[in-house]
Amino acid sequence: MTENKDLVTAERVIPAPPEKIFDLLADPTRHRDIDGSGSVRRAREPSRRLKLGDSFGMNMRMGLPYSMRSTVVEFEENRLIAWQTRGPGRLGRHVAGRIWRYELEPVDGGTRVRESWDLSEEAIPAIVRPAAGKTKKNMEKTLERIEELVAG
Repeated sequence: MTENKDLVTAERVIPAPPEKIFDLLADPTRHRDIDGSGSVRRAREPSRRLKLGDSFGMNMRMGLPYSMRSTVVEFEENRLIAWQTRGPGRLGRHVAGRIWRYELEPVDGGTRVRESWDLSEEAIPAIVRPAAGKTKKNMEKTLERIEELVAG
């Protein structure tokens, strides 16, 4: 089997229905609550439920403050949500294209949640690829935080 160096995934079975988990993921103002990296500061717009094609901004901090803009590129109610992230302005042409994807599958005992960090459309994947190991750990923390919020 060939390893895909442009796709990092983490998954966890969370003892909650997919609808409850999806509601959390589809509200960008709650992304700070679930972020395992600690880099999400706040949504730039008021609370709303995302749908396919919606765009939303985030204030971020990783050493220095910055902002990102994301567009929902995949959406299936209570099963799949993904957004593609871009940096602001001209920077967005170079720091752009990664897709954050959440797939929800009902299973015995709850919902299998698979989070993916997909670099297949990243403008310059070699810039972000070295962060794959740290990103996977942060994704595992994110899934843990989701569980704490919906099942705790």
